Amino acid sequence: MKAQNKGLNTICTHVGELEDKQHSGAISPLYMSTSYAYEDVDVKRYPRYFNTPNQEGLCKKIAALEHTEAALIFGSGMAAVSTALMAFLKAGDHVVLQQTLYGGTYNLVNEEFSKYGIEYSFTEGWKAEAFEAQIKENTKVIYIETPSNPLLTITDLKAVATIAKKHGLVTMIDNTFASPVNQNPIDFGIDIVIHSATKYMGGHSDICAGAVASTADNMERIFNLAKNFGGSLSDYTVWLLERSMKTMGIRVRAQNENALAMANFLQENKDIERVYYPGLPTHEDHEIAKKQMKGFGGMLSFELNSSLDASLFQKSLKLIKSSMSLAGVESTVLSPTKTSHALMSAEVRAEQGIADGLIRFSVGIEEPEDLIQDILQALAAIKNKA
Repeated sequence: MKAQNKGLNTICTHVGELEDKQHSGAISPLYMSTSYAYEDVDVKRYPRYFNTPNQEGLCKKIAALEHTEAALIFGSGMAAVSTALMAFLKAGDHVVLQQTLYGGTYNLVNEEFSKYGIEYSFTEGWKAEAFEAQIKENTKVIYIETPSNPLLTITDLKAVATIAKKHGLVTMIDNTFASPVNQNPIDFGIDIVIHSATKYMGGHSDICAGAVASTADNMERIFNLAKNFGGSLSDYTVWLLERSMKTMGIRVRAQNENALAMANFLQENKDIERVYYPGLPTHEDHEIAKKQMKGFGGMLSFELNSSLDASLFQKSLKLIKSSMSLAGVESTVLSPTKTSHALMSAEVRAEQGIADGLIRFSVGIEEPEDLIQDILQALAAIKNKA
């Protein structure tokens, strides 16, 4: 049976696993060598060429999960983002990027692209027509992120893909917040899928990695640059990531359920001003999310009433950790203005709607009742101090 015909958890568990021919162990063996034979071999292996046994196995798993022909695993999400973009852009080219982007991606473009003579435009919003309005004669790439970080905006994948194909452009998506469990952009016409594998693929807050998946031709083009940039991943981390991905389907689906429960609770709480979660019927893009997502994800954001101190609230939590990054099995919160989007100017954050009091909530796998009680006690604590 082909990989694409297997169930999600079967793919997570078995596709790309390496056979232990020596001891018949149940898991993939770990090949730590950085030096391999080159005479009389079928594959000349070298870690920087992304073709060690563990790298190859993991890439097959990621490709199967994203319904693509091939994939590459990188040392970080930003290594994946930068390599994919630079593989399709050169001096004189232009790229259209979604306004609501992860701060690290925004900073990469804003700080580095002009040095290479690459032009760029950010959309005014995240609707499909906003992308078409920015297309120029020298545009080569459209780059999107949905759900977006940190406001969970939803971009219509099919609509953007249709616009791109009409103009002969390559589309790329940061699919990190959704994960392959909840969204497969290739099925809607997007060309290249990017992940911070640190997040839901790793899932335990102990791995830093990135991934790119697409057609064999596109991945060959990305590989040709990647081998020069040198953003490969150690085989021990590759092995740990392959281990972690076996439970990704189970973890993410539990996080989906918990996040929806938390979003409903927060929306009904009088101390919360606004909740951003695509699974809520009140979300502006809820209907689009229903069409292209299998689950609404484990990420949400919310704003406290202006009379409450967001920083003090986070410090008052006892179970939920105030911590950077996201998507671990443990629930965490952070202030985007101080972390993920700190490199953006206050003006740009304001344009995107990222308020100083915004709290991003990465919902874990704990019982939602325990998370609710923690939030209630934190709210009570800060109101007593006010």
